[in-house]
Amino acid sequence: MPFQPLEPRRLFRRIAEQIAAMIAAGELPPGSRLPSERDLAPRLNVSRPSLREALIALEIEGLVEVRGGSGVYVRAAAAPPLHESNDAPGPFDVLEARLLVEPECAALAARSTDAAARLEVAEAFGRMRAEAVAGCVGDLADRDFHQAIAEASGNPVLSRIVGDLWRDQAAPIASRLTRLAVSPLRRRQNLGEHAHIAEAIAAGAATAARQAMRRHLLAVRRARMAALGA
Repeated sequence: MPFQPLEPRRLFRRIAEQIAAMIAAGELPPGSRLPSERDLAPRLNVSRPSLREALIALEIEGLVEVRGGSGVYVRAAAAPPLHESNDAPGPFDVLEARLLVEPECAALAARSTDAAARLEVAEAFGRMRAEAVAGCVGDLADRDFHQAIAEASGNPVLSRIVGDLWRDQAAPIASRLTRLAVSPLRRRQNLGEHAHIAEAIAAGAATAARQAMRRHLLAVRRARMAALGA
């Protein structure tokens, strides 16, 4: 079975499923090297970032091994179906949704008259900053900051949506991409971006809060695209 072109709108899962099926059929035997990304992406009619997302999924499943500077090699003779966790939205789908929702949450939080909710945003950022000073800032503090903003918006539906988006962002493929994208420099930049958001909300500046959140999420997207070589 030759590689079959995929329509660009197809999710990375379809790329991963096709390669997994070829591994299961023995067309890509254990130890064999996959074609280079430069060669494989046009054969599948997909972008290289989408292909790399698929390779991350296959790596998590234990079907391939990504060897830096050498290529991608098949590890398994038979491929089980991709785990249910891979039915989660792709990392960039989640980011696109966050870009639509979270800037407005920040603007609403800045307009909020709920002093306790706005104080929780400031305290959540304080915990992030304290962890950064200690050199151990993690995803939990980041999530708590964004969730505090959603709750400060005063809209429980938006708060629930943001919680769901962050759960999707914790899926294995998204988490692996985050680890690839977050360098020490990026961590410092990330803290600065969060500081601008927190300051705008504390000042009651809705437009500035919206813009700061949007700039932050665009920077997150750029870092992840860079990790995929895009």
